[in-house]
Amino acid sequence: MSSVDVVIPCYRYGAVLPTAVRSVLDQPGVDVRVLVIDDASGDGSADVARELAAADSRVEVWEHETNKGHIATYNEGLLGWASADYCALLSADDALTPGALKRAADLMDAHPEVGFVYGRPLHWDGSDPLPPARTESKGWQVYQGRSWLKRRFEVGDGCITSPEVVVRTSLQQKIGGYDPALPHSGDIEMWMRFALHSDVGYLKGVDQAYYRVHGNNMSVSYYSASGVGDLRQRLVAYTALLDRANGEFPEGRHLEVGLRRVLAKDALRRAGRAYDKGQAEVEPVEELVAFAKEAYDDAEKLPEWHTLRLRQRLGARAARALRPLVLTAAARRVRQVYRVRQWKRAGV
Repeated sequence: MSSVDVVIPCYRYGAVLPTAVRSVLDQPGVDVRVLVIDDASGDGSADVARELAAADSRVEVWEHETNKGHIATYNEGLLGWASADYCALLSADDALTPGALKRAADLMDAHPEVGFVYGRPLHWDGSDPLPPARTESKGWQVYQGRSWLKRRFEVGDGCITSPEVVVRTSLQQKIGGYDPALPHSGDIEMWMRFALHSDVGYLKGVDQAYYRVHGNNMSVSYYSASGVGDLRQRLVAYTALLDRANGEFPEGRHLEVGLRRVLAKDALRRAGRAYDKGQAEVEPVEELVAFAKEAYDDAEKLPEWHTLRLRQRLGARAARALRPLVLTAAARRVRQVYRVRQWKRAGV
């Protein structure tokens, strides 16, 4: 039977911690251990953790005297404690779906070349009981690591939230943990780093974890403060990976150009939507445009640039009222650019 170690960092989430821990202990078909690391919560969360440990010998608790932050806490557990065949990081306010660990372990048992496995996260509002999840296996897909990594550059998105991932412990400790320089996008960079060294497994048609969505999510509190924060952190994660790859991913620099284009287009679309919603005066439009120009040298040649300028010439009120016409003009511009490119390729 495969073994899985699950690290649960906890900072002031004692009220929901039992749900997370129980979701691990109730996993069938695998030997599990749980490490709860209380990051100096100071609100009684550590007391809850100790009660859980007293009730089940598979639960261990570490307590920080001073707050070390989430990255240091993650790495402490993953690199300094985990020793099972596989390991996972589960936030104290998230939970695993029934059978998640066995499904992931079965895939990695069958494919030693796979470094980590993920599936779908089921967004959850924290209500009790947990909502029904899809747990009947529909099979799996194994992606060649470099192909999966290339796709991440093409779409500019990590596609993983985190609790739905199970990794091979030996590889985790070989490649290292979360990068302290990437407090908001270290997970994206680390999954891509895994793909540099291994293949990637995906579980089809099943929900692997409950991802609790609420106002205190780290990503929500960070990204809502700055409309461009998400884009900047994604770019930083990708460039950090390329710097770390140090020649192991020679095609990466070429893919970086496409990535920058994708992120610039995203920024310009967000700015355009601010006009469509009549919120151009409150949304960080100038910051989004500045990011697009910084990220991609030819940002002003993108179709999204021209449609944004059209909205700006119309003004926020008119742009919102004439949104259908603007979208028609945008589609026309996209078609025109596409035709020109086709002519150039044909030598016309």
